[in-house]
Amino acid sequence: MDILIYGAGAVGGYLGARLAQHKHNVTLITREVMAKLIDETGLELTEGSRRIVTRPTAVTSVAQAFKDSQTYDLIILTMKAYDLAAAVDPLIAFCPQPNMIITTQNGIGVEKGLIKQFGAERVIAGSFTLPIRKETTTQLVAERTDGGFCLAPTQPKQDIRPWLKLFADAGMATEGYKDYESMKWSKAFLNIIANATSAILNRRPGLVYRSDAIFDLEIKMLKETLAVMKAAGHKVVDLPAVPATKLAFSVKRLPRALLKPGLSKLVADGRGDKMPSFHIDLTTGKGKSEVVYHNGAIAKAGKELGVATPVNAALTDILWKLTLEKLDWREFNGRPQRLVQEVKRYEAVMGGK
Repeated sequence: MDILIYGAGAVGGYLGARLAQHKHNVTLITREVMAKLIDETGLELTEGSRRIVTRPTAVTSVAQAFKDSQTYDLIILTMKAYDLAAAVDPLIAFCPQPNMIITTQNGIGVEKGLIKQFGAERVIAGSFTLPIRKETTTQLVAERTDGGFCLAPTQPKQDIRPWLKLFADAGMATEGYKDYESMKWSKAFLNIIANATSAILNRRPGLVYRSDAIFDLEIKMLKETLAVMKAAGHKVVDLPAVPATKLAFSVKRLPRALLKPGLSKLVADGRGDKMPSFHIDLTTGKGKSEVVYHNGAIAKAGKELGVATPVNAALTDILWKLTLEKLDWREFNGRPQRLVQEVKRYEAVMGGK
């Protein structure tokens, strides 16, 4: 197949290397420095004890990718959710009717704009659950082996089996789901754990969870999310390496004395000493944050459905203002009680308990 991977960072590089290894014609749209290095030395992927080096085509723009009327059987979008809208604009100009688009973005609602633009028959929702680390610009390392690539149709009777086979044949663990929104909401349910609080407090997730006040805040956030999912009719589903149903049951049913050590271990094992994605967004200084597509999307859906979500709303607003430098980060840096105080103010205004 002729496959275009648009936004080839860690996830895009992994997918590109895997597909190129299995003899597909892969083109990556990436930054100039990465494109040059791929041309010179190839793209290296290490997964477990296995190391491969591939040489996909690397370009730096949509115009280059579609030069000489090039067409693609599949376009995989791998940029961050907040870069998606701007990235789609040139794609519309060069490829107004793509054969098929697969998303990989974390967050809720990213597929809706693509469906509106290209039609649901041309869009498949994807969730990627394998953490990939960039050792160098062109050297990628899969940090675990239990994750995979999940796909779901965005309209009834859409056949995703050929695409599941494509990735399975390329050596990836793949799973298909019937309801893409349940899939994406379940991934977001896990993504928000120790993410916004860690970013706002500028502390590692494991350290943040040592605070009883922040732990209680996180549980409120997760319970709000489950309430919104229930009201919207989205089921909690498990994804590879993403035990969402077990977590949901624990949050709803377990007493705090059992829940805290278990969830704290999950955070420590899952994130280690790594800072979460929202913190990375905040420190880059780009004025962008995926919190809008996570806690922000949860709060927005809650408002539409009449479900109170003061904690999700507060975390979104605080982190967004920090991102735009409308709040001084020093006000929250390492100060969990200050964050709790601010969230309580939102709860009073929104009527949360």
